[in-house]
Amino acid sequence: MYRPEVIGLENVPAEGGAILAPNHQSFLDDFLLPLVIRKRKVRMLAKADYFEKWYSAWFFKAAGCIPVRREGGSAGAKALEAGIEALKQGELVGIFAEGTRSPDGRLYRGKTGVARMALEARVPIIPVAIGGTFEAWPYNRKLPRTGQVTITFGAPLDFSRHYDTPTDRFVLRSITDEVMYEIMLLSGQEYVDDYGSRVKEQIGRPRGGVLPEREGALTNQPATIHLAGSEPVGHRRPDSP
Repeated sequence: MYRPEVIGLENVPAEGGAILAPNHQSFLDDFLLPLVIRKRKVRMLAKADYFEKWYSAWFFKAAGCIPVRREGGSAGAKALEAGIEALKQGELVGIFAEGTRSPDGRLYRGKTGVARMALEARVPIIPVAIGGTFEAWPYNRKLPRTGQVTITFGAPLDFSRHYDTPTDRFVLRSITDEVMYEIMLLSGQEYVDDYGSRVKEQIGRPRGGVLPEREGALTNQPATIHLAGSEPVGHRRPDSP
């Protein structure tokens, strides 16, 4: 049904721990990304609900995926710790930095778990752009449809200069923003400087309960991404002059 075009697969190391950090547009992403890397097993961090549904539990358990519970706190921390341990053992671990599927096909602000994993396990992050899956199966559609899918692997990002500061919030935020910036360049998506989960909540609110907009969110204003070890980098959406 789907035969993704794969670009840059040589950027995935043949051995050793590394993080795959893709954008997240569809339920299909969880299936297709591990399948195109045939020579290595990818352990995806995936929503715990997928392990409890009959049509998906078999795949996520067989693939050795790591369940992530949305409650946050200790539940979310345990999933990150499991991912870090897998990385230290030389495995490939995949994590959707946005933390949720895009509500509209755009790229949303990343959460810092991807940065924390990279620093504590001391491994590179490989940005990944998945294209076409939102059109095939967006989060609010019950059944998928056929379509062309492209998966592009970017060059590994080395953050070894920050290994000694794995809990610095500014460093974690800067690394995450740099990863999202690279994903944006690979995917060509419009970037929204807001969390996808927050925007989903906003979409579901009745009129009169709309949350205020933030810089770059749902507007044509420039968004700001802070790159690790540099000054903030401002950029406009791809179709802006």
